[in-house]
Amino acid sequence: MQTTLLPRALLGTLLCGMLASCSMVPVRGELSERQINARAMWQERCKQSGEFIHKTVDDVEGLVLLKLRNWNANFEDQFLMEDLYGSDVGGTGYIKSFLRGYLLSGRTDYGAGYDAMGKRGYLYVEAVDPDDGKRYRYTGRLDEPWQADKSYLKGYIRLLMDRVPAPPAMPRYGVTFEDISTRLDRENWIAGSSLKVIDLKTNEVIAERIGYMYDWAQGSREGFRSPWLMAADNACPAFGRSDVKATTAQIGQTVRFVEKVLHPTK
Repeated sequence: MQTTLLPRALLGTLLCGMLASCSMVPVRGELSERQINARAMWQERCKQSGEFIHKTVDDVEGLVLLKLRNWNANFEDQFLMEDLYGSDVGGTGYIKSFLRGYLLSGRTDYGAGYDAMGKRGYLYVEAVDPDDGKRYRYTGRLDEPWQADKSYLKGYIRLLMDRVPAPPAMPRYGVTFEDISTRLDRENWIAGSSLKVIDLKTNEVIAERIGYMYDWAQGSREGFRSPWLMAADNACPAFGRSDVKATTAQIGQTVRFVEKVLHPTK
């Protein structure tokens, strides 16, 4: 299984920051007819978007990820159907993002057991490894490497992930996603997404988030611009963090929605 070092959105932000030409991006002025039509189409799609939570569950210890996000760097492929709105950490990083302590790693205090956005995380996550087709259970543990290796900053903590074969019984609740864009959507630089939380015992979808985003500049790459990274600034629902760019706020957005539905055990 591939391990991700940097999320797609964060990598693009860092690359842009290293290029002085990134400031030479298109400026919104008088929109072309194509841009006006694309915006109207996106606004129409937004009428279907939102978070639809039909049921919540308390004291959930763990869940199963029915689909994993691959690591890729699709910043500009107009027609690659890979759920660009839902873009998040990829590879094993996607699994780790659901585990308790994930966003506490890199800090020098343990806080109250929550990360900076209030997320607690789950005690375990299960997923099928695409390399061998077997289901595994993943757990996390916080480690203080500076205790044994003084080359690390004192107080630094990190989350390590352990993996064992999953027990025969699958967790009751699963999480999956899909790209719901149409060809017409993509022709207008619109990307659509469905994120679902499913009760696997009853096959009931207990919550779904439907989202759309679009690139107002219609794929312009002027000044090393990355169309799908910039599209996150025009998203419905918006990614909900006013303190950071939307491309960065995409990171961790999957688990933030899931935790609204499946409340982790304390």
